[in-house]
Amino acid sequence: MNTKISIIKNNLIKQHERIRKNHLRELFDQIKHDGFISDPIIVDKNTMVLLDGHHRFNAIKLLGLTASPVYLVDYKSRKIQVTSWRGGEKVTKKIVIRAGLSGKLLRPKTSRHSIPEKPTGLRIPLSKLI
Repeated sequence: MNTKISIIKNNLIKQHERIRKNHLRELFDQIKHDGFISDPIIVDKNTMVLLDGHHRFNAIKLLGLTASPVYLVDYKSRKIQVTSWRGGEKVTKKIVIRAGLSGKLLRPKTSRHSIPEKPTGLRIPLSKLI
């Protein structure tokens, strides 16, 4: 797999859902202790809407870092699918993009994305995100 990770300024990335503060604190402590990010966040290359990694993204910002490791994808691709974490709740790509572009964030863990070949297990030092 040829995975290209980009380092992108945080102010360019648009979130589409809120986070759970208790999970953010746990992740913040882990990332600070480890000194690296093991999974980049996933962002649509056309809209810069964050698809996966809201808690990691917010932990990075809480650490005072100005950029994030990003795996850019084409959200229009049929290979990328979105469902809801909660049964019976309908979520679509259009809903996700609209929330990200409008700033009217969805509830935490609304969308569940299936992204083939998304990179995991990397060791991206925090020093690269300053």
